[in-house]
Amino acid sequence: MLLLTLNFRKHEVVSGDQSPDDVSSVRRRLAALASKAHSGCTSSTRRLVFRLSEGSLIFFAETTGVNIMWCLDLQVRETQALILAPTRELAVQIQKGLLALGDYMNVQCHACIGGTNVGEDIRKLDYGQHVVAGTPGRVFDMIRRRSLRTRAIKMLVLDEADEMLNKGFKEQIYDVYRYLPPATQVVLISATLPHEILEMTNKFMTDPIRILVKRDELTLEGIKQFFVAVEREEWKFDTLCDLYDTLTITQAVIFCNTKRKVDWLTEKMREANFTVSSMHGDMPQKERESIMKEFRSGASRVLISTDVWARGLDVPQVSLIINYDLPNNRELYIHRIGRSGRYGRKGVAINFVKNDDIRILRDIEQYYSTQIDEMPMNGEARPRTATVVPNVVIPPPPRL
Repeated sequence: MLLLTLNFRKHEVVSGDQSPDDVSSVRRRLAALASKAHSGCTSSTRRLVFRLSEGSLIFFAETTGVNIMWCLDLQVRETQALILAPTRELAVQIQKGLLALGDYMNVQCHACIGGTNVGEDIRKLDYGQHVVAGTPGRVFDMIRRRSLRTRAIKMLVLDEADEMLNKGFKEQIYDVYRYLPPATQVVLISATLPHEILEMTNKFMTDPIRILVKRDELTLEGIKQFFVAVEREEWKFDTLCDLYDTLTITQAVIFCNTKRKVDWLTEKMREANFTVSSMHGDMPQKERESIMKEFRSGASRVLISTDVWARGLDVPQVSLIINYDLPNNRELYIHRIGRSGRYGRKGVAINFVKNDDIRILRDIEQYYSTQIDEMPMNGEARPRTATVVPNVVIPPPPRL
């Protein structure tokens, strides 16, 4: 379930299905741009896209897998919008998404994330940024140093709020909120509704508007889901090598549940002469940025990662997701496979399932009202009682 909770105090909410006819002539070009982006929104985003008021435009769109926010007076070189995200990569992606529209509005946006130079953050903030995207720890550090001034902030966006709480950012989020003006508008985006999320909405908001998406709307169109029965853990590696040899892919992400497993699998794949890259939260920030740059450019085709890559990150060329390990909770499943099949493209998700994983697989199917078939053989889905021998006859990708 996806929840957007918004605290609108004074302004009319306009349905995403309505065209922005009332926008001022000065903003018509921006409205056209927003309308174009709106066509690629998800069902949750389409339900609330425009809020129009005199002299301002607020726009939410998931054109890059995150919510992009416009609520700015460009004549004022102060921070007016603050976006918190659970991972450094997601915060940087949000920043780049806003900067990509700089040709239209000349928005100044900076990413405050851990693992980077504090002095550079201070210098950028002193210059003046309309929007700051970042992780809670570094953002709060900049506020305490009085480098990030909050007096002009109009909106706080908590992206992937449930994941931030899972990572232990609750106190830091509350600390940041205490420094914001009382009239700050809050947007909270969450895939699940744990008690902590409801507690946060009650604390931050008055009479919030909630946009709820049913589970059956979350099954992603265009993504074919399969499983491969591997029986035992030690059989997974050989199965992966067989798949790698037989499937032609644009780009793929292989998910593991632990950082140690990512490192182990990366080493094993390279020893077997397969070209792969890897990323997890223990890597230095510079290395993570370099890996992401290579993967986005297509220089790297296969990425092995933990769930640091499952939330919000967007690489349109990704066509295949392999769950080397089934996720620890069913909500993560939809985030993982949602990394493929972006912008109407076709995608494939393949799950490696041991004998003791069958219960988890069935739970995922029931929760999302979907069916995950056994891996096709020679182009046809096989009965679930059969043992799978991956043998999809497709030219193999090149090796280095």
